Amino acid sequence: MADLTSKQRAQLRAMANPLEPIVHIGKGNIGGDLIRQADEALEARELIKCRVLETAELSPRQAADELSGATRSEVVQVIGTKFVLYRQSHKKDKKDRIVLVK
Repeated sequence: MADLTSKQRAQLRAMANPLEPIVHIGKGNIGGDLIRQADEALEARELIKCRVLETAELSPRQAADELSGATRSEVVQVIGTKFVLYRQSHKKDKKDRIVLVK
């Protein structure tokens, strides 16, 4: 996947603002089940918000980088304990996909 431009990041940040975190990273850190959960959520939604709990051994930036690498997605932003990931879906109809600005 090509790197996102600053305009595309801004668009995705705005879209992610109202989202609730659906992936929570705790003391178990990032394992197979968590990667599978994030992968399925990305395929269904394309844009997901994740939260790193206080019990996690990873920082939010480390968790975002590790999870994005494992799911082949892009880190849109990391703020506080939350981060946003984006990956274009290949199973959704074209009309249902997120259309990024050029």
